[in-house]
Amino acid sequence: MRVVLQRVRSAGVRIGGEERASIGQGLMALVGVCGEDGERQADYLCEKIANLRIFEDDGGKMNRSLLDIGGGMIVVSNFTLYADCKKGRRPSFVRAGDPGHAQRLYDYFVARMGAVGVRDVQTGEFGADMLLSIENDGPVTIVLDTDELM
Repeated sequence: MRVVLQRVRSAGVRIGGEERASIGQGLMALVGVCGEDGERQADYLCEKIANLRIFEDDGGKMNRSLLDIGGGMIVVSNFTLYADCKKGRRPSFVRAGDPGHAQRLYDYFVARMGAVGVRDVQTGEFGADMLLSIENDGPVTIVLDTDELM
């Protein structure tokens, strides 16, 4: 699994002109699933993300986690995180998980984020064309890939 994690002051998702999700301080997570991924990868990433100390403490140091600040989180599925651009000019997405597998693991990931203690977990819509608004704070953007972390 791959996640592009952004620390945000605020973030939102609109689908078809309608607001689907909106948070203040917290995280925007773009989540990609490949065919080999399973619950083990999702569990690992959820624990890592919830406890990653990327929010500032009173001294201005990145020393607090999403759980520490009680922040919200928006999780958006994004198969393009598995784009392979090595050949030609059109990306290949052969490593991206098939939609059925990817949606099951995405749904599991969302539920697991709540289970690890994140109080406000919101989502986009799997497979939908979405408009994301992200006020990246810092900016802080971190890429997590279970192929490299586990």
